[in-house]
Amino acid sequence: MPLARTADLLTPGATIAAFNVITVEHAEAIATGAEAAGSPAVLQISENAVKFHGGNLTPLATATAAVARSSSAPLALHLDHVESIDLLHAASAHDFSSVMYDASKLPYAENVKATADAARWAHTRGLWLEAELGRVGGKPGDAHTPGVRTDPAEAAAFVADTGVDALAVAVGSSHAMTARTATLDHTLIAALRDAVPVPLVLHGSSGVPDPELRRAVTAGIRKVNVGTALNTAFTGAVRAFLEAHPSTVDPRRYLAPAREAMAATVERFLDALAGPHPAAEVGRPD
Repeated sequence: MPLARTADLLTPGATIAAFNVITVEHAEAIATGAEAAGSPAVLQISENAVKFHGGNLTPLATATAAVARSSSAPLALHLDHVESIDLLHAASAHDFSSVMYDASKLPYAENVKATADAARWAHTRGLWLEAELGRVGGKPGDAHTPGVRTDPAEAAAFVADTGVDALAVAVGSSHAMTARTATLDHTLIAALRDAVPVPLVLHGSSGVPDPELRRAVTAGIRKVNVGTALNTAFTGAVRAFLEAHPSTVDPRRYLAPAREAMAATVERFLDALAGPHPAAEVGRPD
C-alpha cells in the first residue's frame, strides 16, 4: 500500500496513534499490530533513534518506509522530537510526511521564532509540522511541577505566531514511564482544545492507563505517541526467552517473540483508542 500522510489520517473526529521505531523489528511489529487492529498508525523515528544509528537517518528511514509500504494497513512516517536543523531538512529527502520540531527547551520567544522558521520551511515542502509547548515529564523538569503544564492562552498565541499544524501539550503525562499510572488533567485538555485550532498531541502515552487515554481522546487529544511501552514489551520478551534458553546465540530466536510482544502492544493501544469514549466524564475536575 502507498504510504499514508499523517495529515490525511487525522480525519475529522479521528485520533491516531504514533509508535516509535528504533529497529526494523519495531517497524514490523507496528505494521503487524495495526493490521490486526484494522487501524491506521504512524511510524515515528526520533532524533535519539537516529543518533543510536550513528546519526545516519537513511538506513532506518528506508527500512521503515519499506515495511510500511508492504503493509495492508494505512501507515504514515513521522520524524519525532527533532532539535537539529540538519535533521529537519533531511526529512524532505525521505518519505516523511510530518515532523515534530522540538524547541521547547528554549525560552518562549526563542521557541516561537525557531518553530515559526521550521514551520515555514516545512510547509514549502508539503510537510506537516508539530511542535511542543509546556514541559512533558521524563525530560529535565517534572510534569507535575506548577507552571510546566501548557497554558491555553499561551498555546493559542503560540499556534497563531508559529503556524504549526499540531501542538504537543503538557497535561500530566511523562516520557519513559514503565508503569501505566499517569493521571491526566482532562479539564486542561478540553480548555486547550477550545483555545487551539490545531490537533492536540499527547506525548508520554505509555504511562497512561486505557481509561485515561479514552477520556483524553474525548476531551480533545488527536494524536497519541507511544514509545516506552514497545520497549518494555520487547525487553521483557527477550529477557524471558534468554532466561529460559540461556545458551541461545542466534538473535532471531529471541527477536521473534520480542517482535510479537510489541505487535500485541500496538494492537492493544489501537483497540483502546477505538473503544468507547466516556463523554460524560469530560471536564470533570481531577
